[in-house]
Amino acid sequence: MDRMERLNQLLSTFHTSTPDIEGSAVITNDGLIITSHLPASMEEERVAAMAAAMLSLGDRTAGELQRGELEQVYVQGGEGYVLLRRATSEALVLVLTTKKAKLGLVFLDVGRLVSGIGEVL
Repeated sequence: MDRMERLNQLLSTFHTSTPDIEGSAVITNDGLIITSHLPASMEEERVAAMAAAMLSLGDRTAGELQRGELEQVYVQGGEGYVLLRRATSEALVLVLTTKKAKLGLVFLDVGRLVSGIGEVL
C-alpha cells in the first residue's frame, strides 16, 4: 500500500470512528492539498489556502505572545468547529465538525490521526 492509500485509509477510519465529523484534509504548510475527505460543496484548494493562512497567523500569534510552539488552532462557528493541527513539520490536518461534536473526543481522535499521519509521512 502506498503513502496516499495509507493516508486515505487513516482519514476514512477517522470519519467512521469519530462522531460528527463533516470533513478532513491533510495539507502542506504552504496550502497544497495532500489528500482530503471534504464535503463536495467545498473547494479543496480554497480550504487548503485558508488552513495555511490560519496556521501562519496562529504561529505568529503564539510566538508574539510568548505562548510557545503552536499546537492547534480551532474556530467555533454557529454551525460547528474548524480544528487545525500540525501533523509533521511540513503538513497539517484540518478537521470540520458539527456544532454538537464532543470536542474532548474529537481532540483525542485527532491526536491519534496526527500520530498516524506522522508515521506515514
